[in-house]
Amino acid sequence: MSAVIALFADLVGRLADLLQPLFQASAAAAAIVLFTALVRLLVHPLSRAAARGQRARAALQPQIAELRKKHGKNPERFQKALMELHAKEKVSPLSGCLPSLCQLPAFFLLYHLFSNTTIGGEANELLTHTLFAAPLGERWADALRDGGVLGAAGLVYVGLFVIVTGVAAFNFRRSKRMMAGTAASASVVSAPAAGAPGEHQQVPGLASVMKVMPFMSFLTLVTVAVVPLAAALYVVTSTTWSAVERAVLYRDMQAPATAL
Repeated sequence: MSAVIALFADLVGRLADLLQPLFQASAAAAAIVLFTALVRLLVHPLSRAAARGQRARAALQPQIAELRKKHGKNPERFQKALMELHAKEKVSPLSGCLPSLCQLPAFFLLYHLFSNTTIGGEANELLTHTLFAAPLGERWADALRDGGVLGAAGLVYVGLFVIVTGVAAFNFRRSKRMMAGTAASASVVSAPAAGAPGEHQQVPGLASVMKVMPFMSFLTLVTVAVVPLAAALYVVTSTTWSAVERAVLYRDMQAPATAL
């Protein structure tokens, strides 16, 4: 693991050297943004595949609704039938998670790189780099301690929080539209009593999940606040990329997927 971190440190250092004439003291921060963009470009084919999978799952909604009507009172039978349907149609319900999972190694490399004071037995020189006045190896708590919210380093975090909040609000609206679009198909129809219409019931626990999901985007604010600034830059860049990417990939769908 230490050898991998050392190689990664060398890569970030080389990128920073290339960007030095343009970004001066913030060259390492710019290198992290560039590195994040390169990772997202590599993951983009998986994102496109996830979009195709989302469209395929949307096309299965009528069949899924029929399964809910048939097995609405037996959740285990419904889940088994749903898995069989996905297997028959060659649709993976987990394909949307692959882009996020593939990015985790890059995020953890950045986290460890800027959390260690030494690399390969030598001082970690990357910790001397900054984004404007904020050191890349420090956290929001350090900025608050050194100058407060409106201090030089604190203002860097204010800028990041503004970006993340804007992206989260955008994802929140898209997630709400998705939940509204799928609420009807998530209901099951129970057998009607004599002379009475069928009664629509929610799948157990679904209502609570649907209430919470739109707010998940705002958890990125917590991540940005507690990880080293370098890792926070990765999160902000990747989250913004995801919002734009999914707005494009899912533009022709009524219920686009939410961002990671």
